[in-house]
Amino acid sequence: MRTRVMAVAAGALLGPGLAWAQEGTGDAAAGEQQFNRQCVACHVVQDAGGEVLAGRNAHVGPNLYGVAGRVAGSYPDFAYSTLMQAYGAAGAVWEEGNFVAYVQDPTGYLREATGEASGRSKMAYQVRDEQQAHDLWAFLATFGDAGGGAATDAGAGAGAEAEAGTSP
Repeated sequence: MRTRVMAVAAGALLGPGLAWAQEGTGDAAAGEQQFNRQCVACHVVQDAGGEVLAGRNAHVGPNLYGVAGRVAGSYPDFAYSTLMQAYGAAGAVWEEGNFVAYVQDPTGYLREATGEASGRSKMAYQVRDEQQAHDLWAFLATFGDAGGGAATDAGAGAGAEAEAGTSP
């Protein structure tokens, strides 16, 4: 127990630095496998033309097409949690470091990032392995304009921060 507490404390202190140090270490092929095993239940990657590029026609969370560079909580017509709305309103943009931290502990990350003591993320699933989170990012970053923003939010479909278990 003591070792776990020390590891958690070290992770809290070093977390942002660790995420930065490991940015760009994801494997897109491994991320695709992870996406197809875990994420497709809630998420889809669908381009502006309506073509599903990854996943199924899931509507639990927002569409992840163009998530790289997108303002958090900004996918059109999606009912984000209050925490995600606050995070996006603060100007947060999805990049590898915050994506990796978010998918590993969605509620905890949003609470810390927004300074809110209560509230929950709608994403229930947690990626337990940090490398898998980097791999997922590498895969998702291959879709859309990495400059993100409004140009990528115009796509159709749904896929990330869902009603009962979502993400970015």
